[in-house]
Amino acid sequence: MKKLFVVAVAIAMIAMGGTAMAVDTATVTVSAIVAQTCRFSSPTAALAFGTLPSTAAPVSASTTLAFWCTTGASYTITDDDGLYETGVNANQMRSTALATPQFMPYTLSYTPASGTGTGPSSPITMTLTGNILAASYASLPADVYQDTVTLTINP
Repeated sequence: MKKLFVVAVAIAMIAMGGTAMAVDTATVTVSAIVAQTCRFSSPTAALAFGTLPSTAAPVSASTTLAFWCTTGASYTITDDDGLYETGVNANQMRSTALATPQFMPYTLSYTPASGTGTGPSSPITMTLTGNILAASYASLPADVYQDTVTLTINP
């Protein structure tokens, strides 16, 4: 009986040794896209000239906006010259309460206007500067004058 058992185990081992298991592989492609993008950190800012001097002198004001762009993305910032512009770079503020609207010309510049992004952890601070010439407001009636300029950042 022992002999029969030993023979059965030997036959089983030979049978198992002759059987090979099949091995197979597969591949998975993993991908992601980092889009070139730019975002203003805050979507609003105020450029306030305050109360203009009665001596009719040139007036300047400045403010800042922060933004970021994807690392390596080239950007350009443009503006629409405001609601009351009369042409390219011909910005004007409009009186808010006068029966007959009055307009006050001003200039607007910003730095930087173009460059290369360094990622969201390194925001870029843009300085906006506005100027009003004395002749632009010396003969205007008293009122609050306003305009809204839209800045666009393109990666």
